[in-house]
Order: sequence, then structure tokens, then C-alpha cells
Amino acid sequence: MVCALLVPSGQALAANTGLSAAAAKHSVVTWGSSADRLGEGVADRAYRLVVHTSVGGDNVRIRLSNAFGDRPVTFDNVYAGLQKTGAELVRGSNKRLTFAGARSVTVPAGQTVYSDPLPGKLAAESNLVVSIHSPDAAGPATGHGMAMATSYITEGDHTAEEGAANWTGQIGSWYYLDAVSVRTSSSIGAVVALGDSITDGWQSSTDLNRRWPDYLARRLRTSTATTVEGVANEGISGNKVLADGAGQSALNRLDRDVLSHPGVRTVFLFEGVNDIKAHSGVTAQDMIAGYREIIDRAHDAGKCVVGATVGPFKGWSEWDPAAEAVRQEVNEFIRDSGELDGVTDFDKALRSPYDHERILPFFDNGDHLHPNDKGMQAMADAVDLGSLDCK
Repeated sequence: MVCALLVPSGQALAANTGLSAAAAKHSVVTWGSSADRLGEGVADRAYRLVVHTSVGGDNVRIRLSNAFGDRPVTFDNVYAGLQKTGAELVRGSNKRLTFAGARSVTVPAGQTVYSDPLPGKLAAESNLVVSIHSPDAAGPATGHGMAMATSYITEGDHTAEEGAANWTGQIGSWYYLDAVSVRTSSSIGAVVALGDSITDGWQSSTDLNRRWPDYLARRLRTSTATTVEGVANEGISGNKVLADGAGQSALNRLDRDVLSHPGVRTVFLFEGVNDIKAHSGVTAQDMIAGYREIIDRAHDAGKCVVGATVGPFKGWSEWDPAAEAVRQEVNEFIRDSGELDGVTDFDKALRSPYDHERILPFFDNGDHLHPNDKGMQAMADAVDLGSLDCK
């Protein structure tokens, strides 16, 4: 008998039965976060990382990343459980993860490693807690800086503990963990949101999962218009399509952050405002060439690409008529070229009816670029869910 592994508060999850239906299943990403350089690694530190799943399933696997490390990093104890509150876990939910059957794993510099599947089921919209300890971390650490979610740290190895007593430090970043996948029906797919700070969730409410991809995931759960249910958020604040800076460019991180995830059916491309407002000499034709490369590479990998128009940002310090002209030309390509498999008009969803160059004040967090929670929800509501199915 295989015991149920992860049991969220208020829900009983059945065990993986291993019946013949398993043959009709595959792995799908249920959570993802783009990797970047994140300060220096610290030896004998443990991280309790809280992430919010999209699609449910069984046989949970996590991916540990040392993409930006300059030396190997070892993780000698890794556990996964379910959040009760804060750093405290649901009793009995914290289970050890293994790697090729071993309790510890060494991730080479520049590489990622998947855990073995964890028997049992994980519900959609669960707060999964991954606890990791490294005895030797040093050099550049890999992680995601702006999580818009609270995680926890401690000195020494307390990964097996379900209580919160030793997890007193709080952080707003995810270290070393960059993806979680589950096994589910082979008819179910995932969408990966490739974007910048708006996708990353800047100015949405911390710990409430109100980024626009979170709202999209909730719509997908109850939709009959598509069998896409998994959502991975691969936004990086400040990210650009063409140039490295705040993270590697969309072009340079496409393979690792998007195409490598299991079960991906569609790439949702929503980037460009940082290239445009930087006034670095980037033209609309430069942007279009970058979009075309992403489209071509995604198509070569068998994925659909839905493109979103660049939203209004008049009132932001870097706005001027020249940047606006580039935005308008880029958006014309996205809307009318026919080169994308689907289009979502975020510009139309967010702009003021009285000044199309400005974000609607009701959706504006105050800086005239980033939407508030209501704006994030309006963005998700603007997505034609049927367009996410690759035909």
C-alpha cells in the first residue's frame, strides 16, 4: 500500500494507486520561477521555501538550480510538505525527497537537477513548502529575488522539522528552487508566462497570490474552454527581450526558463516595455526581430505562442513620445502580423478610455506602469483561454 503523501489542511488527498490509468499520464509544471544571480551562497544554511501550485497531480518532483553558480553546490537534506501557517507545516506532511535514490545531491555549476517523484497526490492551489539545506554553499547563489511571498531561513539543518520554532528568519526570495512538476492526465498542459516585473507581480499583494498569472491559473481551473491548467510564472523584474541586465534577456533564458519545463503547451510572451523605455536605441524593428526569434524557437519546440501587447506607461519617468511611438509600432505587430498563434490585448485591458497612453487610474498602483491587484485581475480576465490550446 502506498500512503497519501501530501495532505493539505481541510482536504484529504487519495494515494497514488498505480492503476493502468497511469499510462495516460505525463508530467506538467505546476509552479516555476525564473533563475537569476542572488548574492552569495552561505554554508550550513537552510531555506524553507513557500510556493503556490497551479495544477494538481501526483508524483511531485522539484527542480534545484545552480544555473549561476561558479562551483558545485550540495544539498544534503531536502523535504517537501504543506504549509499550515507561516513556517509551520501540516502535521505528517513533510516528506524527504531523494535524487537518484540518494538523500543528497550535488548540482554542478550551471546545471539543474530534478528530484525523484514523491508518491502521493498534491492538490491544485496548494502552498507547497520545500525545505533545503546545503552544507557547502558558496560563491554566486541561484534564485529568484522578488518572490512577492514570504519564505524562511535558519542556520543549521532543520529541514525535517514540521514546527516553526527554528525558522525565525524571513526572506522575500526563493533560493535554488526553480520548478515543481506533478504527474497528471496526458490531456492537460501548461502555459509559461515569459515576462518582466508586471508578470513577476511587483505591486501585487504579498502572500496573496494576486499576480496576473495567479488569477489566470484560477480561471483555468474551472474553465471548459481549454485543458491547459498548469501555469509557470517566469517573470523577472526589469527584464528585457534583447539585452541582459535584470536577469538574462528573454532570448537568452528561453530554453532554461520556458522550454525545459514538462507539459508546456503554450508560451505566453509579455515583454518589451523595459527595452522601449530604456532609450538605448532599440527600435520597433529590433523588438520585432526579437519576438520573431522567440516565436520561431518556441514553434521549433512544438509550442504555441500567445503574445500580449505592451501596456501604457505615460506618467512613468522614462516615458516620452519617442518611446510611445515604438510601443505603438510594436503593438501593431503583435495585434496584426498574424505571426503569433494568439493575441491578448493587455494594452486595451489596462488603458484609460480618456488617454490611451495612460493606465486607467483604477488599475494603477501609483507609478503609472505597474497594475495593482485589480489591474492584475483585469489582465488575467482579458486572456482568451481557448487561445492557450496549441492547435
